Parts: sequence; structure tokens; C-alpha cells
Amino acid sequence: MEKIGNTTYYTLDEVIDKQIGPVGTPRRDEFEQRVDDVLDEYYLGQSIKDAREARHLTQEELGRLVGVQKSQISRIERGHSISFSTIKKVFRALNMKVSLQTELGAYPIA
Repeated sequence: MEKIGNTTYYTLDEVIDKQIGPVGTPRRDEFEQRVDDVLDEYYLGQSIKDAREARHLTQEELGRLVGVQKSQISRIERGHSISFSTIKKVFRALNMKVSLQTELGAYPIA
């Protein structure tokens, strides 16, 4: 917290601590997991978009290859409405390689 004149400024961490709870509490852990999930979906969508553009495909063309509407490809690329089965189809259509990272190691997903 910093006070400049009549205005008090808080860091993001201070606001989150106050609104969600301190690090290590169940509510904070749940919040941070949700943030991580949203970021993962965003980065996955961006990777799909980059691969589609590198192959000079439109969203409509990729949608036809996958069997979904252009609007679904748009949602996927923005990190929304991502289902595992659709992602597998998109990766196949774009000839992208993917592996599942677990504690036991990485496993390719065909």
C-alpha cells in the first residue's frame, strides 16, 4: 500500500489477498488454479491460431477439416469452448503433435 496525496494505491497482490485470501488458503488455491486453467486455454487457442495461419488456412477451412463451424474455431482460438475431442481433431487437421505431460512422463496423443 502506498499513499500519494489523498489517494491510496494497492498492489495487485494486496487486492487479491484481501478479496480472495492469502496464499496457501483453499479459496486462494482454487482461484489460482482457475487463473492457470484460463491461461492454459488461451495459450492453447493462440497456438492453434498460429498453426492455422502458418498453414494459410482460414477459420472456415479449418472448420471444414475438423467438422465444425467457423464460429467454433473462433471460440477455440480465443480459448473458449475447448473440448479435448475437438482439440484432437484440430491437431490432426493441422498435423500438430501433442503430448500429455504427467508425473510419469510424456505420452503422445494420436
